[in-house]
Amino acid sequence: MLHPCGMNRRTFLAGLGTLTAASVVGCSSNETDNILADTAMLKEIQAREFPASQTRSLHERAKDKGLFFGAFTDYRTFRKDPKIREAFKRDCGLVVGGVFWHITRPEAEQFDWSMPDVFFNFAQENNMMFRGHPLVWHKLYPKWMRAKLDDPTTSRKDIEDLLEKHISTVVGHYAGKAHSWDVVNEAIKPENGRPDGLRSTPWLRYLGPDYIDFAFRVAAQADPKAMLVLNDYGVEYRDSHEERRRTSLLKLLEQLKAKGTPIQGLGVQAHLTGNRSRAAFKPLRKFLSNVADLGLKIIITELDVQDKRLPANRDFRDRLIASAYSDFLGIALDEKAVIGVITWGLSDRYTWLTDYAPRSDQLPLRPLPLDDQMQRKFAWNAIARAFDEAPSR
Repeated sequence: MLHPCGMNRRTFLAGLGTLTAASVVGCSSNETDNILADTAMLKEIQAREFPASQTRSLHERAKDKGLFFGAFTDYRTFRKDPKIREAFKRDCGLVVGGVFWHITRPEAEQFDWSMPDVFFNFAQENNMMFRGHPLVWHKLYPKWMRAKLDDPTTSRKDIEDLLEKHISTVVGHYAGKAHSWDVVNEAIKPENGRPDGLRSTPWLRYLGPDYIDFAFRVAAQADPKAMLVLNDYGVEYRDSHEERRRTSLLKLLEQLKAKGTPIQGLGVQAHLTGNRSRAAFKPLRKFLSNVADLGLKIIITELDVQDKRLPANRDFRDRLIASAYSDFLGIALDEKAVIGVITWGLSDRYTWLTDYAPRSDQLPLRPLPLDDQMQRKFAWNAIARAFDEAPSR
């Protein structure tokens, strides 16, 4: 798949493939929103310090406001690196476990819990919440599944039965113990040309638009206690492409609510860029309010800040990245329907962007709250201050 700006959208497969993220963002920038083109704004950012007390964790600050903070990382590094596990213990109240099809269901009649259980057990042992991602996606199928989808003899009933078994088994494995699930991931893509804005996927081809409602109903039956979420990207900035995405996503949410789909929340991935001004987020507040008016909660699910196009100077780059966190969260957390923030990675040592949005100067990327030595950066401070300044839920 290609991102709308033409960048090849690939998936970061670390270890056995648990670390993925949405399309690389940051190419369709309104020039008036570009910080790097505004000398006065650059000087202002160079002076920003992001002061924050270091005595309390991000989890503690979030919890004080009725929020939660968590993170995701890949299986292999999490299992092998005690430093990243200690970083999760220090700052997180929630951990995300990847339950991608090729991991949890390597064969049609075989389920494998070894990788997601690493995160689940870690959460249980450290009094954290566990979140599963994703149940239905258009990527990372095992070979047997790709063959099934491509087989001309495969029927609608075959796919419906297969999907029902998968969701009920995976959700059932953690029934009563999972905080939330990304039930359907990245369901919209207006450029596919459908009037409803839905992404053209095998699920849509076999089951029609109702595959989304079907997936939520199966998940709800398997675990009535878990929060069920639709997760998507590209709704943060004020450009025409993201405006179309916001419109399509709201339409989908309205339709799901109207038919009684057991959906409780929207996941906003929030893969940000570090070269956009606060003004670029202008449509975000109204969009979040519209989602809240539907009676849905909102989770910021995959937050990071791409620094591919930022200046090389590390201190200045860190301030630009922290500014993006600060500006985005300052708006997002003002909406009380937002109940939590999850970063897509916790330390710069392990980020999907290293492989899929590297810098042309080959400098290490710095998109996350902690540096590659697990030390707190301006980005950590910006998140901490955003929690401190957020209204209580």
